[in-house]
Amino acid sequence: MSLSGRVALVTGASQGIGRACALKLAASGATVAIAARNQEKLTELVQQIEAGDGKAFAFPIDVADEEKVKTTFKAALSQFGKIDILINNAGITRDQLVMRMKRTDWDSVLNTNLTSAYLCIQQVIGSMLKQRWGRIINITSVFGQMGQAGQANYAASKAGLIGLTMAIAREVGSRNITCNAVAPGFIETAMTSGFSDDFKQTALKAIPLGRVGTPEEVANVVAFLASDEAAYITGHVLNVNGGMLMG
Repeated sequence: MSLSGRVALVTGASQGIGRACALKLAASGATVAIAARNQEKLTELVQQIEAGDGKAFAFPIDVADEEKVKTTFKAALSQFGKIDILINNAGITRDQLVMRMKRTDWDSVLNTNLTSAYLCIQQVIGSMLKQRWGRIINITSVFGQMGQAGQANYAASKAGLIGLTMAIAREVGSRNITCNAVAPGFIETAMTSGFSDDFKQTALKAIPLGRVGTPEEVANVVAFLASDEAAYITGHVLNVNGGMLMG
């Protein structure tokens, strides 16, 4: 699954699944533009990729800021001449029961998790259409498929990504551009590390494989969907959840 000659941009790349995706894509031969808010973590990731003979460049960004998205992608396109692969991974949580959820918490999660994906796709689609090749991969969640109490905003944003994926796949499929979603289940990341032990034990009972997943296991799937080997897959949601949700 060589990605030599390809340019990939990963949002939310400073940690967790996004970081693992950047490392895997770089190891597969892609030049990787890593985008996130934390400059220090981005710098460390660039150094790690370069230490492994990969190519990476940092682009500090808050994907909830439309103007920042536009200027950042313009800079990346100017530097690389193209973006072949877009990984929409940036995401946040602001958990609360819906009866107590503040509108600001709803808006911030929808803007970061869903609206940003639309904005990022808009910025790269022209380049992909011109060269008649592209891979758009949206990181959704098992909770966007089955819901989760206390996460109405997060579940709605991730479900929205699935609909966005299918719509984009239909719009650009004739130009050899695929758009797919990856739906992780319970993955060991900074986002899930704050869950209570009771929640984790309950979650494990619902996973047939009996363990949580790793960011690298998600990244492996992302790299496959970004490759030529996945050229006939589009509009698909690929589950990486240990059997937590089937069908």
